[in-house]
Amino acid sequence: MTQATFGEKQDGVTYKHRYGVYAVIPDAAHEHIILVQAPNGAWFLPGGEIEAGEDHLAALERELLEELGFTAEIGCYFGQADEYFYSRHRDTHYYNPAYIYQVISYQEVGKPLEDFNNLAWFSIDEAIEKLKRGSHKWGIEQWKLQEISHNS
Repeated sequence: MTQATFGEKQDGVTYKHRYGVYAVIPDAAHEHIILVQAPNGAWFLPGGEIEAGEDHLAALERELLEELGFTAEIGCYFGQADEYFYSRHRDTHYYNPAYIYQVISYQEVGKPLEDFNNLAWFSIDEAIEKLKRGSHKWGIEQWKLQEISHNS
């Protein structure tokens, strides 16, 4: 299990803590990864904020249903990637620990409950390029490392 940090923590800045859990979801051939595009145009791994009373897996299950309409078999935990960033949209500085998991398999069980996101599958390298957050890029890199070790 590893940990990484992205962005820079600035002195004298108050950060709002936003704990999130995210999933790397490959297609069956492990050639493409699904991403979620928020209304502001930014691409993210599926997942989101952990709500009060939820553990990582409960939050991830809820988020995957909301964003994708998927149920999933969750695989290994890749680790925690902390991110410091400023949201112009919310005029807030955030400290966002991202807990990143692998999805082994998924099943589409309905339409996404949130209908304001765009969903798209991208090749692995294109997915990394599209992602806004360093922590999410790091998650796919961890997945790639695991794929290499499983296939060698």
